[in-house]
Amino acid sequence: MSTASTALAEPRSGVRPAPAGRRTRLRMRRRTPLWLLIPAAAVLLPLFVYPIYQLGLLSVLDFRQAQVSGGQPTRFVGLDNYLTLLRDGKFWSVLLATVGFAAACVAATLAVGAALAVLLTRVSRWPGYALSLAAMAAWAAPAITGSTVWMFLFDANLGLVNQVLGLDGHNWTYDRYSTFALVGAAVVWHSFPFVMVTLYAGIRAIPEQMLEAAALDGASHWRSFWQIVVPMIRPLLVIVVIQSIIWDFKVFTQIYVMTGGGGIAGQNLTLNVYAYQQAFAASEYGLGSAIGVVMMLILLVVTLLYLRALRRGGEPL
Repeated sequence: MSTASTALAEPRSGVRPAPAGRRTRLRMRRRTPLWLLIPAAAVLLPLFVYPIYQLGLLSVLDFRQAQVSGGQPTRFVGLDNYLTLLRDGKFWSVLLATVGFAAACVAATLAVGAALAVLLTRVSRWPGYALSLAAMAAWAAPAITGSTVWMFLFDANLGLVNQVLGLDGHNWTYDRYSTFALVGAAVVWHSFPFVMVTLYAGIRAIPEQMLEAAALDGASHWRSFWQIVVPMIRPLLVIVVIQSIIWDFKVFTQIYVMTGGGGIAGQNLTLNVYAYQQAFAASEYGLGSAIGVVMMLILLVVTLLYLRALRRGGEPL
């Protein structure tokens, strides 16, 4: 081959293509993370896909106690269960109550967890150990156990809180808003350790030189926190916010135990408890499944919108 033909065969950029063996190794290296995900996918997909499939299937069926016992055949009703929910005023009121309750719990959990994470970085060793132990105890306590303890503390006749405040016989679960506040406090108590530990790890990973330089420039602790610490731990904030939204939106145990299944005349119902009532108390399994599908879609949309907003803001996800 002539010199001119060789020059035409080579790329104009002057960069020779990588050898075939190197290209193969690069492709294998890119595929390695996918291969490593296969064991986890093999376990998680059956655990999630099949229940979601069954939930969606029940939501488009007329499936009640008669169908469970075999007395009547199961009928396909399409979107009738969803249309029933859309025409149900109680469903909309429960949905609004759930959104408001979850938003308040998420905000309080983030505030308490972030404040204690910052405090944990500033206290000495033994107070830090005591704070961490107390947080881990709250985190490790089963939800039903913690809810029972909170109900005992706020008992109208024997509760420690009423005795300390001098409120003899005051029923904290009679009013709708005080009940939601009491349940929300139990939810935050059980959820803040995750936020505290996660943000504490992120704060400790920030180089000390950055904070020292900010202090030398005259920045206050508050300004350093908002302009240095928060941007540095924003990826962790994404995790704790999404996790808190998911957990608090689908709270069941605390509401069910502390309100006796939804409070007086159902004034403290949330979507999860409402779905349970429809499915198991009223034997409307199709309607209860439809509520579960709506909850799943709401959480999916909220998560996707939050991730999209962060991506537009230039955050690496």
